[in-house]
Amino acid sequence: MSFEEFGLSPEILEAIGAMGFETPTPVQAEVIPRLLKNRGDMVALAQTGTGKTAAFGLPILNMLNHELRAPQALVLCPTRELCVQITRDLEAFAARTQGVRVVAVYGGASIQDQLRALNRGVQIVVATPGRMHDILRRGKADLGGVERVILDEADEMLNMGFQEDLEAILAQTPGTAHTLLFSATMPHHVATIARKHMHNPEEITVGHRNAGAETVSHECYVVRERDRYAALKRLADYYPDMYGIVFCRTRLETQAVADWLIRDGYNVDSLHGDLSQSQRDMVMKKFRARSLQLLVATDVAARGLDVNDLTHVINYNLPDELGGYTHRSGRTGRAGKKGVSIIIVNMREKGRAHQIERLTKTKFTYPEVPTGRAICEAQLLSHITRMKSVELDHKQIDPFLPEIYEALEGMDWKELIKRFVSLEFEILLKYYRGTEDLRPGGDDGRPPVRDGHSRRERSSGPGRRDAPAGARLAVNIGSADGLNPRKLTGWISRAGGHNVRVGRIEIMEHRALFEVPVKDARALARALDKNPFDGRAVRVEDAGADRGQKPSGRPPRGKPAFKRKSAARGKSKGKPAAKGKSQRAGPAGE
Repeated sequence: MSFEEFGLSPEILEAIGAMGFETPTPVQAEVIPRLLKNRGDMVALAQTGTGKTAAFGLPILNMLNHELRAPQALVLCPTRELCVQITRDLEAFAARTQGVRVVAVYGGASIQDQLRALNRGVQIVVATPGRMHDILRRGKADLGGVERVILDEADEMLNMGFQEDLEAILAQTPGTAHTLLFSATMPHHVATIARKHMHNPEEITVGHRNAGAETVSHECYVVRERDRYAALKRLADYYPDMYGIVFCRTRLETQAVADWLIRDGYNVDSLHGDLSQSQRDMVMKKFRARSLQLLVATDVAARGLDVNDLTHVINYNLPDELGGYTHRSGRTGRAGKKGVSIIIVNMREKGRAHQIERLTKTKFTYPEVPTGRAICEAQLLSHITRMKSVELDHKQIDPFLPEIYEALEGMDWKELIKRFVSLEFEILLKYYRGTEDLRPGGDDGRPPVRDGHSRRERSSGPGRRDAPAGARLAVNIGSADGLNPRKLTGWISRAGGHNVRVGRIEIMEHRALFEVPVKDARALARALDKNPFDGRAVRVEDAGADRGQKPSGRPPRGKPAFKRKSAARGKSKGKPAAKGKSQRAGPAGE
């Protein structure tokens, strides 16, 4: 079947052809003909990412009265991101059609601008329930001419508490309007809305009800609670080309996990409800441009994200509602491409993993967390693959080759490879040298203890209660000198600080600060003084106690580290550091 067979207008066919649309997806093949025939109300159950926007958008655009500048279709969706995305898609579908006006109405943006856009006349309104209800309460919109109401991601709208807003909005639409409900799952409250506001709806199910996409494989990693963050890091290292979303349950943990990963040298950022709209837009711009490898997000913030080619979704925590797993996993495996959905659970949560399997009709595999050796091997092979595929610029490189050949003359080629591998992966190889496997064991839910793991395997991630405190060291190098958290922790390791637990790291342009336990600070400062960073001698200073504590007795900034004792050490002994705005990092690298 092709889009031409549906009877869509030449302008729409031209627009979607320019977008690369060739054959309809299963949900489009089921929904588009029915909507074009105006067959009444409909419930369509389909996994996220299967092309639902085109399934309802193309018929709506095809049936618009272009002369009428009043709302003829209303699309309701749960989040501002999805609202903006649907609007952009509809505008793209209508790019070759004259006289089509679409407006996005959502919170977090100027309501006055949105009201002015409505007053200029529109045919399609795409809105979040809260903002749409607000506008209707003000009497600033007339839905009397609406012929079709689309409830997109209906289960999520109800999970987010929009039921009263939806009821009020639907009450102001004509009784003759056709209601089209799209959802990935069909829980009880969605069925209730369907019974109350729809007239004998036709139900279309693409795949199995409540099931995930068939292009997604599902993996479950069972670890001790204290190893949850270490497992996340290992997975990110094992898949060097990973491009995905890490889901956390709360805003606080989302920001904390992102902070930890950033300090450990990963290209990540966070997305949650505490960010302003401009901050959210900036994060998504970087993520879509692949400037970020991972996006750490809450369920609410990630609703409606339309990002192509995600390879992985990682459930750092399981969703509160197990049906939410279907939405999370649907972020990957789109447009027929393969994807991987991962959950990280402790021993107590294995039962919930089995519940998800039954609910979503999927089967998890239960691999072990990658070992240090497996990670190093994966990283090395990935690097070799990139090396083999790089395009050589002979004009730029060839002039340097004679001197290079002369400098390497007499070296065995196998020895040469070993040395380049050691140079490139020195930190990674030391990082995982001698580390233990992360195997599930007895999990009593208590904070981690010093159990003989290497320094990189003792962390549990954000929320750990035994992070170091009391001493802050400063060095006179920063990002302008090529310093990042991973290089800093590697430098500390080479200087002999293998058992030093590094806490919060702050790297500025020409200066860096990091926290260590008081008992290790003096020896580490001396060791760093004797070990240059990238061949450069570095000055190590005592930056004083944790910035959340009172600076009583703190030595003046700029004094060499520990030339004399600080009174602050004695004062704060035995007292926990005051909570700062950012979470404190764990041992170096974790």
